[in-house]
Amino acid sequence: MFHSPLRPHKRPFMRMCVAAIAGFVALTSGALAATGRITVDVNGQKRAATIVEHSRLKRAPRPTIIVLRNGAGAARRAGLSRIDRFLGLDDAAGPATVLAFPSPQENAWRLGADKSDDAMVRALAAKLVADGIADRRRIYLAGVSSGGLLALRILCDGADYLAGAAILIANAPTAVAGACKPARPIPLFFMTGTADPLMPFAGGEAKLIDFKGEVVSAEATLAPFAAAAACGKNKASQELPDRDPTDGSRVVVEHFYNCKTPLEIWRVDGGGHALPGRPVRADRGAVIGARNNAIDTARVLIVFFRRAGR
Repeated sequence: MFHSPLRPHKRPFMRMCVAAIAGFVALTSGALAATGRITVDVNGQKRAATIVEHSRLKRAPRPTIIVLRNGAGAARRAGLSRIDRFLGLDDAAGPATVLAFPSPQENAWRLGADKSDDAMVRALAAKLVADGIADRRRIYLAGVSSGGLLALRILCDGADYLAGAAILIANAPTAVAGACKPARPIPLFFMTGTADPLMPFAGGEAKLIDFKGEVVSAEATLAPFAAAAACGKNKASQELPDRDPTDGSRVVVEHFYNCKTPLEIWRVDGGGHALPGRPVRADRGAVIGARNNAIDTARVLIVFFRRAGR
């Protein structure tokens, strides 16, 4: 059973915020990371994913995070030696967690009428369970940028195989938002920048390399998931300490009240199309805005998934 969100002004809430800053998740190096490829059949086509796991723990099903990168980035970094470093998740998650990085076709996720990518993610999860790699009760989905657009559609259409999800710097396309009716509540971690020039916080035209189209606001993106979780209208807010006054941004953590499952919003006031604590990679010269340095995205994300999976 999932626990309700933490209440404001309580010590557990403050401990969570402090943990996010200090690096709550201990880094472990007791097992050596190994990478490999796995394929699944989707409508007669072979689809591939890179798997990062630790060799000493291959015998038991483990928590698994399926990561959907932006399509162009995933295509450029599909090499086994580089993809496992994305976001620092391999370090933050530790040796007991499996990471899976599906590859898009033709350098972009299919975000129109074709839902073969949605089917691929489901098939990949089923394959990892069938092969004894993933614990079926602890499969999580993380979508970043255009990968977050695909993740949102998967969640809106019903993702009964997922224990939790994270949407990072992505708002729902208008077509997805209009049809979004989650079949059940799901623990959801949402990170957004209020000054993102590529994914407008208040809604409007997204200007990603692999997606250009209208998206709704961050608030409207979250609304169907808050409704599915029967959340109250009010939220608790906590502004985190500003560790780097020169980065032009502040992190505010928000929790909805009385939700059936956790729903957290990590809002980066003044933040751009960049994940806090990670190196900024300008995407083919695009201006992406400010990067916050107060937290490490990978660490706070892993903390959330671990709490959600209890």
